[in-house]
Amino acid sequence: MNIGIIGSGGMGSCLASKFIKLGHTVSIANSRGPASLKQFTEDIGAEAATVEEATKNKKLIIVTIPQKNVQDLPKNLFKHLSEEVVVIDTGNYYPSLRDGAIPALDQSGIDSLWVQEQLGIPVVKVFNSILAESLKDMGRPKGEKKRIALAVSGDGTKAKEVVFKLVEELGFDPFDVGNIAQSWKQQPGSSIYCRDINLEELKKRIDTMGTEWSDMRDVIIAKRKADEALMKADYPAYLKVLQGKN
Repeated sequence: MNIGIIGSGGMGSCLASKFIKLGHTVSIANSRGPASLKQFTEDIGAEAATVEEATKNKKLIIVTIPQKNVQDLPKNLFKHLSEEVVVIDTGNYYPSLRDGAIPALDQSGIDSLWVQEQLGIPVVKVFNSILAESLKDMGRPKGEKKRIALAVSGDGTKAKEVVFKLVEELGFDPFDVGNIAQSWKQQPGSSIYCRDINLEELKKRIDTMGTEWSDMRDVIIAKRKADEALMKADYPAYLKVLQGKN
């Protein structure tokens, strides 16, 4: 598959390397331009690209940039895409830690629903609820008890089918959370966010959350704020919280 990746941070670089190893063709772009990616792409066998090039003639495009930078992407970047192209959003909103307050996003409270509105194209949310280190090292064969499950949200059934296959190729179990309006269940502050849990446990926790964002909004936002404060003060301590899987 011909894949374009916008963003070369930990998650973008990890996905690029993994997809190349699986036999896919990858173009990767960032805000600093192709020259800044020359060594990395030569090392893994990918192509350094501009943001515009990373969206042309692709079957799959992954947007993996800080939430605050979504608004800075070129206008109409995705206007030329056919309906068959799948667009993934891996982002998470961290207003206190990284992104600053985004009033429209604060109002809706659902990260990828806001991203979808900004990009003007349907997105599938995945790879946001796993650390890049776990994605790199913890893929397992199908059927293994400790195989990690990844939440997937989106409005398009066919797009999610493409994503499910990729998740399985990477060594993880995909789980359909629902449409993009339900993606709050996998964003920061939720009980499945970066917990490295198996499919059975992930299903159990999602069921416990119910279906109404309004019922869980205050709980999830409060937990996200507490996590942001801990990450800022003591990131190793935050990682220990995640490893506790509670």
